Amino acid sequence: MALPIADYALIGDRRTGGLVGRNGSIDWLCLPRFDSGACFAALLGTEEHGHWQLCPAGEYTVDRRYLEDATVLETTFTTADGVVTLTDLMPRGDGRSDVVRQVAGVRGTVRMRHVWRVRFDYGAIVPWVRRRTVAGEQVITAIAGPDQLVLRGPRLPRADDHRHVDEFEVAAGEVLTFSATWLPSHAPLSGIGLPADGIAETLRADRRWSGRCRSDLPHPELVRRSLATLRLLTDEQTGGIVAAPTTSLPEDPGGERNWDYRYCWLRDAALTLDALLTAGYTDEAQLWRRWLLRTAAGDPQHLQIVYAADGHRRLTELTLDHLPGYAGSRPVRIGNGAALQRQLDVVGEVMIALERARQVTGHADADAWALQRALVEELAKGWRAKDHGLWEIRGPQRRFTHSQAMVWAAFDRAVRAVEDFDLPGPVDHWRRIRDTVRAEVLEKGYDAERGTFVQHYETTAVDASLLVLPSIGFIAGDDPRMLGTIAAVEEDLLRDGLVLRYRTETGVDGLAGDEHPFLACSFWLVSAYTGAGRVGDAEELFDRLCGLVNDVGLLSEEYDAAHGLMLGNFPQAFSHLALVRAAFDLADASAQRGS
Repeated sequence: MALPIADYALIGDRRTGGLVGRNGSIDWLCLPRFDSGACFAALLGTEEHGHWQLCPAGEYTVDRRYLEDATVLETTFTTADGVVTLTDLMPRGDGRSDVVRQVAGVRGTVRMRHVWRVRFDYGAIVPWVRRRTVAGEQVITAIAGPDQLVLRGPRLPRADDHRHVDEFEVAAGEVLTFSATWLPSHAPLSGIGLPADGIAETLRADRRWSGRCRSDLPHPELVRRSLATLRLLTDEQTGGIVAAPTTSLPEDPGGERNWDYRYCWLRDAALTLDALLTAGYTDEAQLWRRWLLRTAAGDPQHLQIVYAADGHRRLTELTLDHLPGYAGSRPVRIGNGAALQRQLDVVGEVMIALERARQVTGHADADAWALQRALVEELAKGWRAKDHGLWEIRGPQRRFTHSQAMVWAAFDRAVRAVEDFDLPGPVDHWRRIRDTVRAEVLEKGYDAERGTFVQHYETTAVDASLLVLPSIGFIAGDDPRMLGTIAAVEEDLLRDGLVLRYRTETGVDGLAGDEHPFLACSFWLVSAYTGAGRVGDAEELFDRLCGLVNDVGLLSEEYDAAHGLMLGNFPQAFSHLALVRAAFDLADASAQRGS
């Protein structure tokens, strides 16, 4: 049975990522890419669906941390007989897919248990496992179909035992290093070579990267951890930014709200880019811009809202019926049907991110502008259409207020590009559309009787996405209409002091069941409070939200405050980028107060 979501930590090589439990078990790992089939899938099933565990054989207590501001995970096991540490990482930059696990004796002698149970294709395929000799070294290989996983180490489980379990002792001062390497099944073993342990180099590289972040921020250690997590979710070769490394971790345990987030949503990626740029990381802007130009190339009518990290478009949604799901939450899904949805807000988010990149770098890239212009011109033809909205509803399409406000933002940024950077475009035409959209949102997306913006043009219900209207420049944060919206969100959407996306009982999303507060929305309320002049409330809420991270500083998608449970895919880029944005908003507000 899988652990509570909060008991996992992320390791990765910026091509894929794995979840390591407090019990030393890697319960989720897709190789060699984020969206590849999992070879360890116990997270969504049982141990029989694949896991790799190193832990003491008897009772133990656990303490763990990321070393410094790096992505190297250290777990310390304390037993009655002694203490050992387990260091986990995935070395980067060598073009390989390796997991390195180092067991070190600290005190006494500890008997360790080693379980290596590989199940390819999301736990469905039991591989052919055998012990082999490669260049005089004993290794174990697991092969099935296109996949091959090679285990190395000083002590290896018996290859003829289907459980693949071993026990061994570690004394103080001993260091044992194990590694698993993914290869195509047709690749010869003779040329794979030993992986470097990667610990020292990873620490140096991560320390240099994290050291560039501002320190005058609230909870700076969590801002740095959030930025490091966003970086781990960015494919270093393609520039694609995935929403999470997992699929089907439920928003509602036992329910159907289980989605595959191992893909690149234009919205999430654009917002992640904005967070990185705000923190001063301009190289990532260039990498993502190149990804966008390649991925969105072609007729703008065919623009999707989500792609694979390599730009692949076909994300057919399937269910894996052999997996019982996390906490019995079925179906388990791979692929995502949202790729076929219309979401008008994404062009606005892309335009905002690319404008931010121009402002930071001072460079107006001609190819990027050509793409932006084509997207805006296509949007000009159909901006009045109904859509599925930010939350990817699976009910009827609507005229969502947030979507229409983001349409305004798209044309507003197009106008700014012409005015501020002298880029070519029909600026008068864009201004007219921008002004028309704004007038319509203020008329149809606003409930004058209650004094609040509304979720869509056919309702009086509110939506947490309305909290971002000041951040995109649509309305001032202290405008009475925005103050009324904040009050309505507090009245309708707060549960245990955290913010729901919307009220599911309205039936707007076309799904059964309920969900829990969405952490990004709660961080949006922090930013909204800041813009409204309620800095004390913003600081109080931000402190509370930062208290919801797990022991290594990671956030899930949703949080059940009543039971203290993380829910949804994990770690969630949307939550971490919203934390970064809120921290900078608070820091700027504090600086203004000080001046």
